[in-house]
Formats: sequence, structure tokens, C-alpha cells
Amino acid sequence: MSTVTRWWWIRHAPVPSGRNIVYGQMDLDADCSDSAAFDGLARALPKGAVLVTSDLKRTIQTADAIRAAGLDLPQPVVDPELREQHFGDWQGMTHEAFGALREATPHRHWRVPAFIQPPNGENFVNLIGRVTPAIHRLSEAYAGRDIIAVTHGGTIRAALSLALRLDPETALAFATQNLGITRLDLITDRADGVAWRISAVNQPPC
Repeated sequence: MSTVTRWWWIRHAPVPSGRNIVYGQMDLDADCSDSAAFDGLARALPKGAVLVTSDLKRTIQTADAIRAAGLDLPQPVVDPELREQHFGDWQGMTHEAFGALREATPHRHWRVPAFIQPPNGENFVNLIGRVTPAIHRLSEAYAGRDIIAVTHGGTIRAALSLALRLDPETALAFATQNLGITRLDLITDRADGVAWRISAVNQPPC
């Protein structure tokens, strides 16, 4: 007999004050004024789900806006392990200043390649190592449930890396738009073990 735990990953709403800076784990406010997008999320997401966020306020604000749009959900389970990648000393730098750094090797899809370590921060490989145990823990705690996880672009890429068994550099190629829905189903079977099914990636909310 199989148990299906359905993860509905949502990237937080846009962060206006972070548009021209490397903000990583900076605790900035989200702009939750797009009522049409939140109405779309409330229609698309399941009722009776577990709601999970990181401890950064942009995810909590986004979760509150989803609930305010009419989706009956409990208060979120706040999990710090679902935070965005920490860019260390680079956080708060403008994109222009960051791009001028000798050690800031550019990457086509992300701030830096997966294995580059920001000073006093973490690389994307570290992020995967932090997020993966949290996914396992929450999947076990809420087995067979719908889990709506309002988190971050890097966190969602880490979840895709886990589900698809991708190397970190490949996982960085996924786009994660603000308020986009990524649906990953964890299927657990006593006989066949564990498998992931990918139902949607970066789906618009409406």
C-alpha cells in the first residue's frame, strides 16, 4: 500500500527593497498587494493542508496573504531550515558591486555556481544539505497529507535537486518565479520504497 505526501512549494511574493541587492537571508518585507495572484493561489491550493514557512518574514507574510484570500489553513509551521541560501558577506551588496568582485564568479541562473562558498555564508550544496533533512522530517511528520511550503527560490531548487536526484549545478537551471507553484509528490511504498513524482514546476498562480 502506498502513501502519497503532496508538497505544494510556493516562492514568496516579490521583495521590492531587494530588487537591486543580493539579499539572501536578509529579513525583508514582501509585497503582497497582487490580489489576483493570491486569489489564484487560494483556488489552486488544497484545503485542509499543512502550512509551512521559513522563519523569514517574507514567507510568513505571503502565507498570511494566501490565508486572507480565502484558503482555510492553520497558522504556519515555521521551520528555519527552509530559509534561503545565506550569501554571507555578499548580502546587502548591490548587483553592480557584487559583479565587480574578483571572487564572485558569475552563474547563468543563480548568484554564484553551486560550489562557490561566500565568505561567512553557505553555498548551494550546503543549502541542499540543510533543506533535505527538513523535507524528510516534515514528510514523516505529515505523511499522506498536503503540505503547502511557502519558501524561497533556492529552497525550491534544493527540493527539486532531491526529488530528481540532480547534481547541484543542474538544479540551479530551474526558474522559480514569485508566487509560482511547484508540486512534488513523495510516494512511499512498503514494497517498492520511496519515489518522487513531479506534477508541476513554476506554475503561475492564475
